[in-house]
Amino acid sequence: MKEVKKYIFPMVFLILVGISYLFDFAAGEKIGLNFWMFFKEMIMFLPLMFILIGLFDVWVPREKIEKHIGKESGWKGTGLVILLATLQAGPLYGAFPFSYILWKKGCSIRNVFIYLGAFSTIKIPMLTFEIGFLGLKFSLLRTLITLPIFIIIGYLMEWYLKDKDFKVKQP
Repeated sequence: MKEVKKYIFPMVFLILVGISYLFDFAAGEKIGLNFWMFFKEMIMFLPLMFILIGLFDVWVPREKIEKHIGKESGWKGTGLVILLATLQAGPLYGAFPFSYILWKKGCSIRNVFIYLGAFSTIKIPMLTFEIGFLGLKFSLLRTLITLPIFIIIGYLMEWYLKDKDFKVKQP
């Protein structure tokens, strides 16, 4: 019974989308189409992402991560994670497994939060589209406002989580 409970929501979703197509309900059909397009994108993106994350996990030694973006890295580490996040591309859900690997390898929790914030707001591919649609002035202003906020959030989260003992399973 416990196993069936895990699948109730997806089954109900698929049944409702099927009923929407059966009765020509436009909103349900659009939801089904959007789900299908997002699902295809994830199926195309996730395997490659996990291969790259696995290679990063194997090829980059823990000592390098601890030295450059670990707890003692200071502002240099913050700058490096911002640069790393800026140069990457892809959807935000791709940043979470990578940030877990960074944390597992010794990246400070502060830099993990800064990385996620920077990844979500100042990726170069995203900035080019933003500049094209909204202009350079808007993009610079938005970046100058959001980046310090994410840095502050990183430091606040490090302070808030300082007494927490997270266990990381080492292989």
